[in-house]
Amino acid sequence: MRRRRPATAIAATAVLALTASGCVTVHGELELVPAVTRTEAEQALKDFTTAYNAADKAYDPALDAGRVTGPLGAINQAGLKARSVTSPGGNPRHQPLELTDAKFVIPKKAGWPRWFVADTDSNRDRGARRSGDRWLVVFVRNGTEQLWEAAHLAILSPDEVPVFKQQDGFAVPVAAGDTRLAVSPEDLGGQYASYMKTGEPKMFAPGAHTTLWRQSRERNANRVGLATQYVDQTMDDGDNAPLALATEDGGALVFFAHRFFERQTAAQGYRPKVDPDVKALMTGEVTNTVTKEWVSNQAALVKPAAQAASKDAVTIAGRLQGVTSAKGS
Repeated sequence: MRRRRPATAIAATAVLALTASGCVTVHGELELVPAVTRTEAEQALKDFTTAYNAADKAYDPALDAGRVTGPLGAINQAGLKARSVTSPGGNPRHQPLELTDAKFVIPKKAGWPRWFVADTDSNRDRGARRSGDRWLVVFVRNGTEQLWEAAHLAILSPDEVPVFKQQDGFAVPVAAGDTRLAVSPEDLGGQYASYMKTGEPKMFAPGAHTTLWRQSRERNANRVGLATQYVDQTMDDGDNAPLALATEDGGALVFFAHRFFERQTAAQGYRPKVDPDVKALMTGEVTNTVTKEWVSNQAALVKPAAQAASKDAVTIAGRLQGVTSAKGS
């Protein structure tokens, strides 16, 4: 699923000023307002689902390009591009995505971008043992002339979805630089990239997206006839920026992205095997090396700052990833 697009630059026409409540005037707005009405949120979810299904059925990235952005857009668009090459007749196994039982988590905020979360039930459970999975789709909008676009997706079991803090009936967003968390949302991507490379910092709880993923990389690093190297990078520009909601326990649920490169080098006289979907995105000619660029979309439960020293201060609850480009050499 894919397309990556920087946030729209909007010139602030009003001088920054503080209101009596402490809110800042940004982009001409004087007060905190709900990011979206429920009716608008329902329509945004419907429009996304319709576009997603059309694109998936035809394997045509253009059909939902206007409804996805950020890390989810990058993954979506590259996947459709690859499959349009490997299956030019469309998706013979297409089954329409259904997102039902929507619960809209809507924060109040000033200025742009605005965003909200649709917590939904889907017909795409991860196997019999994971029935009832919730799809948390994060929609963003950078101005009144833009469409609502899905930027992040987390697929969680019902017990992994936290209880969100409420204020005046609305969710409470957490600022990117908020220091009341074990790690601020704006620093989380960099800390995660560092952890994947070195195992530090120790704040990440063990699990499939941390310790087990690092172990899998270590096993693959030096196999007979094939060496694999990884490079992890922060990915927080524009619509890739982390977004966070406060939870009742004093922590937050943070949606963030990171990018990593996987370089496979075969022994002399051999070539790495290349999956057809990866080959469809490839530039260059494979002699003995393939470098794949991945985009990874995470959802993390972050504890309050008082628990920053804990070895489970951050739990990666969900991860969605896909190859977005590849190069042969």
